[in-house]
Amino acid sequence: MQVSVESGEGLERRMTVDLSAERFEAEVEKRLRQVARNARIAGFRPGKVPLKILRQRFGGQVSGEAFEELVRSSFAEAVAQQNLLLAGAPQIMPSIDDAGKHCGYTATFDILPTFELSSIAEAVIRRPVAEVGDADLAAMLDRLRQQRKTWATVDRPAENGDRVRASFTGTVDGEEVAGASAQDRTVELGAGRLIPGFEEGLIGISAGESRTLDLTFPEGYQAPQLAGKPVTFQVAVSAVEAPVLPEIDAELARAYGVADGDVERFRTDVRANMQRELRSRIQGRIKNQVMDAILAANPIPETGTLVRQEIGARREQTRQNAGATDMQLPDVLFEESAKRRVALGLIIAEVVKRNHIVVDRNRVRAAVEEMAATYEDPAEVMDHIYASKERLAPFETMVLEDQVVDWALGQARVEDEPMSFKGLTEAAH
Repeated sequence: MQVSVESGEGLERRMTVDLSAERFEAEVEKRLRQVARNARIAGFRPGKVPLKILRQRFGGQVSGEAFEELVRSSFAEAVAQQNLLLAGAPQIMPSIDDAGKHCGYTATFDILPTFELSSIAEAVIRRPVAEVGDADLAAMLDRLRQQRKTWATVDRPAENGDRVRASFTGTVDGEEVAGASAQDRTVELGAGRLIPGFEEGLIGISAGESRTLDLTFPEGYQAPQLAGKPVTFQVAVSAVEAPVLPEIDAELARAYGVADGDVERFRTDVRANMQRELRSRIQGRIKNQVMDAILAANPIPETGTLVRQEIGARREQTRQNAGATDMQLPDVLFEESAKRRVALGLIIAEVVKRNHIVVDRNRVRAAVEEMAATYEDPAEVMDHIYASKERLAPFETMVLEDQVVDWALGQARVEDEPMSFKGLTEAAH
């Protein structure tokens, strides 16, 4: 076997492999003998068909199978011989003459980049320092009450936060606009669901009252032909309703999963969820800074094959999430994030190898336990995850990346940054 390698653009390599005709013919003959055991051809007993006849009948199929087998075995051998680290599956171009005097192929592929890890000692990582205070808990409880609010009709002008039952007609240049009219529609004032000025224009209105609202469709409106155009709404309100928030009591606790309605347990559970979210936000912010720092310190050549594979994976995941497997999604939607993920994957792998980092099984279990704690039966969830390597793998990857973050924090300069729970969690949205 003769092997030669040429460099293409960037990390692309073209490897030419010449196989001896004798090796190819030996593989063909071996397969023909295997076929002969069961071949049924008129005039011959099974197992007694001459190779010449078998070659005439099955030669094309057997030659193709023999070539595929030789490519599989010789390619791995050639890659090892040349000390190449592939970034993905190769593209194979066969080279076989009809006379069988030459057999070979050219494999085109990308190799993994080689690089030296650079120090991030000059990087500054700002570590958020925050806690869940009593005021944060009160605000979260109020938000949960808002999610369970009911409505009661009131005999007063509408205020921000109320809702009204309204019938309205929208016209542009005197013509009614399709989709801009409704009968007995509920409009929550301050929710921001309708075009700017509509909800604000109904503050102070009373049941039985009508108003004219002269507004403008915003630029970028969902109906392009209306974007930026003035519109007039004739609005009639039949009722004004005010929100009624539930008390923090056993009924509310049961509504949020506390079966026995214990209010203190409800408060404890809510605080625990907030603390989990806070830890996640802090870790996420630190992790993003660390990844930015190691990317900036370690620019590596772009690996086209891996980026294309990552784009394909992200496109498929997006389609599955949307429940539309035939959705047309261009590469550009995923290109930048795919490039970042591939580069980080290569750098993280190098960090792990150079520093002999092994995934911490105790941390993996703690991560699974924390996630499972949000379910009604944590033990069942944990058993489900640990029963499958595929389900456990994301937790292992997350923990390994967290361990790389820990390594990086030991290299970089870390400065604490005091923050509030609200500031930290709202900044992430």
